[in-house]
Amino acid sequence: MIDVQEGFVNQHSRDVLPAVFRLVKGWQEAGAPIVLSRFHNPLGSPYETITGWTRLRTPEEQALVAGLIPYVDGAVAVLDKAQASVFTPEGARLFRESGWSDLVLCGIDTDACVYDSAVAAYQSGYRPWIVTDACASTGGAQYHNAALLLAARNIGADQLFTSEVALSRISGAAGARS
Repeated sequence: MIDVQEGFVNQHSRDVLPAVFRLVKGWQEAGAPIVLSRFHNPLGSPYETITGWTRLRTPEEQALVAGLIPYVDGAVAVLDKAQASVFTPEGARLFRESGWSDLVLCGIDTDACVYDSAVAAYQSGYRPWIVTDACASTGGAQYHNAALLLAARNIGADQLFTSEVALSRISGAAGARS
């Protein structure tokens, strides 16, 4: 769950929250590992010095949305990051040491942190999956759709699926382990 934080929830992204909550609930019920990330934008960051963007600095903006709080204690990790991708040194180590081959990604912003994480996963030898209906862009649908178009081109159209498909696959995998 990438950066589903109060500071990223706006008129363009808020409608994705129910899909994110259903996905994380189903993921947890299946016994699958959950990793949450939180973005923070430190003073002097490239976001500030190059683009002039100074949001996601306060604890209120950085807070995970309330609907995810019940899942924090059961998460494998909560990654705090000052970059778009979850492939920080801590994140890369976690993925490697966990032995995961596939990473299922959702969150806010599709066109920044989710897309950058998917590309980083792909370039690091992991199979990224983007849950299209559990992602949104704070900039609006055109940015969300543009990111999915680029993802289809750069990591493969088959790597994009809905939360319904993701949950049916993880439930099937959990049932197979029983």
